[in-house]
Amino acid sequence: MGFHTYDPDRAAALEDESRYRWCSREELLSLLEPHDGLTVADLGSGTGFYADDVAPFVNTLYAVDVQAEMHEFYREKGLPATVEPIHAPVDDLPLAEDSLDAAFSVDTYHEFASEESLTELGRVLRPGGRLVTVDWSATGERAAGPPLSERFSLGEAVTALREAGLVVTQATERLETYVCVARNSRGE
Repeated sequence: MGFHTYDPDRAAALEDESRYRWCSREELLSLLEPHDGLTVADLGSGTGFYADDVAPFVNTLYAVDVQAEMHEFYREKGLPATVEPIHAPVDDLPLAEDSLDAAFSVDTYHEFASEESLTELGRVLRPGGRLVTVDWSATGERAAGPPLSERFSLGEAVTALREAGLVVTQATERLETYVCVARNSRGE
């Protein structure tokens, strides 16, 4: 796990508003609590579907993706003024230490989850910085999303985040997905 990526030939499907069934715009904003002045990263931003929802509420949003084709799609669609695409893996972010107030991933944690990625997030998230993860659950029924073999359970995600020095403040299992909110405890 952790090396799967979405087929860029199907990028247009990432713009389908039926995705809100699994994580709505309102839910993401509620979990992330964005506001002016924040610097945030969308991890595995793809076509910018969720980045577009958060961008109006923050100072800077880094759209992080390992696939240049996804950034090309996003540029053609139109980047909001506050969005900066970053072509990089989550385990090697070209960002300074403590440069992010928050980061989020929707339906992408299973694509980048590794000890190295979580350590890197601990480096770039400022102390107290928030990480919001909404992803497909390994205990799901496979009504949508990737195969069960490519998913993590909520318990696995919570354990990995804790081992990386993050404090989990919310962990909720749902029908097909889970929500996990954590904060960077470095410096405490």
